[in-house]
This record gives sequence, structure tokens and C-alpha cells, in this order.
Amino acid sequence: MTEPRLLDATLLRDFPLPRHNEDGDKEGRGRLLLVSGSAQLPGAAVLAGVAALRAGAGKLQIVTARSIAAQLGVAVPEARVIGVDESEEGCLAESAIDTILRWATDARAMTLGCGLQHGPPLDKLLDSLLASGIKIPLVLDATALGSLAERAAPLREWRGGAILLPHAREMARLLRRAPDDVAADPLASARTASERFGCVAVIKGARSFIVAPDGRSFRFEGGGVGLATSGSGDVLAGIVGGLAARGADPLTAVLWGVWLHGEAGRTLSRAVGRIGFLAREIAPLVPSLLPG
Repeated sequence: MTEPRLLDATLLRDFPLPRHNEDGDKEGRGRLLLVSGSAQLPGAAVLAGVAALRAGAGKLQIVTARSIAAQLGVAVPEARVIGVDESEEGCLAESAIDTILRWATDARAMTLGCGLQHGPPLDKLLDSLLASGIKIPLVLDATALGSLAERAAPLREWRGGAILLPHAREMARLLRRAPDDVAADPLASARTASERFGCVAVIKGARSFIVAPDGRSFRFEGGGVGLATSGSGDVLAGIVGGLAARGADPLTAVLWGVWLHGEAGRTLSRAVGRIGFLAREIAPLVPSLLPG
């Protein structure tokens, strides 16, 4: 089995992002549907949504808990915010499923999981979504990953291409392995996840690994320990979703997303300090790192 290729600026020349003409409009840069946030974690939707816009998505639509929808609309005034009911557990209610599927039909990509709460309605949402026949890139992160272990077969059939963004502990739950086993060989775990779920699988860490369904693998040496901060993963999920909404295929969106996130971290480490910068400071640096 070949060694993973180093993910750097040179490699990214082989994975160009979609270019947008100067006379293009926001529809040409794509719509991202972001299903994110809860009463307990409203900031996750802000971080992921702003990151998607900074990555160049033309339109952002956020489905979130009705109790925080108005506040979220003020925090991210560029977004259309769709409030839906919550269950008693704080998860999006089952009544939200039809709304989410309806908005997903017109989206170019979808990011699901950041700031959501566990509960049976989330499982039913995933079942309905995976059976819907919708064909768009699907970025799965955070809470959504905890519901996927028993849904490998339908996820393999997802026609738009799926992306998994777990850190080591989430990967352990996803594969039903001991965390120490995942930590001992994260690349092998990413390969297993990619093969089992038929998706682009990432395992985030000081050294991140990316594996495509065709077996190609990549390693990123990391943007520094400062990126190990609350909300950083939400930013990465938003960047990847934003790039996919622009028309990047799942592997290209992930490679660029991981690199942009890491390079922004390196820049903040130099400008602010090795640790102590905030997740909200990552996304504003992304536009200057994107190709012209």
C-alpha cells in the first residue's frame, strides 16, 4: 500500500478549485444548506456558517432550532435562517425532517452535525436523508458521526459523495474501536472508514490523514496546537461545505479545506501566539489564502 502524499500547496495544483467569472452571481457560487446549532450550542452554527461564506459559498441557508433562529440571523446576517422545532432532548424534532429535505433539494452541498444534539430524531433524519435520493456532497461532522456506525450501507449508496470529519475519539465511536487503537494507527482507521462508508474520510489531529474511496491517501502535518481549540472543527466543516457548494468534488473540497484551516492556524500562531487564538479568528484569514 502506497504511503500518503504530503498535502501542501504543490499538491493542491493537481486539485484546482472551481473558478468563478467576474460577471458571475451568487447562484453560480452555490448554495450550502447547513443543519447546525442548538439551544446549548448556537455558536457552532455561527462558526460553520461564517466559514462557509469565507470559503466562497454564494448563498448560505441554515436550519437550526427555532429558539435560537432570530439570534442566529442577527449573528450571521448574510444567511437565510430557517427555525424548526426541538425535541425535549434539545435535538431537532421529527417535524423538522420534511423541512430539511425540502431545502436540501435546492442546495448544491449540505453540512450536517455541528452543534446538534443526540437523540432519536437525528437518527430518523439521517435515515430519511440517506433514503431521499438527493445527489449533493454531504459533509458529516460532530454529532452526526455518532449515528453512522450502523448506517454504513445507506451511506455507501449516497450518490453525491459523502465526507466524514472525525477527530480520533469520534473515529473510535464511528468504527466501534478502542480509542487507543485508533490513536496507534490513525491512517489505518481513516482507510477503514473510507472503505466501510464509501466516502472521503478524514481523521483530524496534530497530523491529519485523508483517504478517498479509491484508496488514495494524504497527510497534512497540521497547523499547530493552537487549532486544538473549541469550535475549530466547526470552522473546518464550514470551509469544506462552502468549497463543495462552489462545485468542488468531495476530495478536492476536503484537501483544500484541511490545508486552508491549517494554514490559517499557522498564520495565527505567528501573529497571535502558539495557543490562545480563537476559532472565530480562523475563517477571516481564508479568503487571502484562496487562489485568485
